[in-house]
Amino acid sequence: MHLTLHNYWRSSASYRIRIALALKELPYEYIGVSIQTGIDAQHEEAYRKLNPQARVPTLQANGQVLTQSMAILEWLDEVVPNPPLLPTDAFERAQVRALAQIIVADIQPLQNIAVTRHLATIGLDNKVITDWVKHWITRGLRVFEHQLTHATPGVFCHRDSPSLADICLIPQCYAARRFGVDLESFPTLLAIEQHCLAQDAFKHAAPENQPDAEVPI
Repeated sequence: MHLTLHNYWRSSASYRIRIALALKELPYEYIGVSIQTGIDAQHEEAYRKLNPQARVPTLQANGQVLTQSMAILEWLDEVVPNPPLLPTDAFERAQVRALAQIIVADIQPLQNIAVTRHLATIGLDNKVITDWVKHWITRGLRVFEHQLTHATPGVFCHRDSPSLADICLIPQCYAARRFGVDLESFPTLLAIEQHCLAQDAFKHAAPENQPDAEVPI
C-alpha cells in the first residue's frame, strides 16, 4: 500500500495521523503543506483539488484520497487492524471514542487557525484571542481529566496500550502549551502524556521531528 500524507508539522490533526502511521509501522511519503499565515499553501489550486476543504491532513492511499483526521484514523484501523486503536469491547470502544471527541469536537475546532484568524478580522487583538482559546482548551482538558477517572485504568488513556484517545490527547497537549495553558492541574493527563512520549512511535511523530519543522513563531 502506497501512502502519501499531505500535512503540516504543527497541525494537531496532522500529528494524529503521524502517530497512528508510526504505531502501525506504515511507511509513507511526507509532503509538507504550510498553513502558516502568508504562505497558506492549503489554499493553492493543486491542493484544493485534493482537499476542497483546504485543510490538513490529506492522506492518499493507492491513489484514493481521504480527508478528516478521525475518518482517516478509523480507516487505518480497519485496513491495518494491528495494533488496534480501539478496544474489542463495544462499551470500552465508546469510552475511547468519547475521550477522543472531547478533543476533536469540543477543543481543537476552537483553536483552529481558521477560527483565530476570523476572530482577528472582527477586531479582537492577539491577547483577547489567546485568552479565549486558553479558556476553551482548559475547560475541555478539565473534562478530559475527569473522564479519565471513569475510564478503564492503565498507563495510557485506556488500559496499557495506546488508543484513539492517546492519539488525540498528545497533539492537544502540544497545542495547549503553544497557547500558554498550564497543564499542572491535570496530573492524570500529564502521566499519560509522559508515558506516550517515551514510546518510539510518538517520538517519531512529534512536530519538531518533521522535515518541514520551523522555529515556532
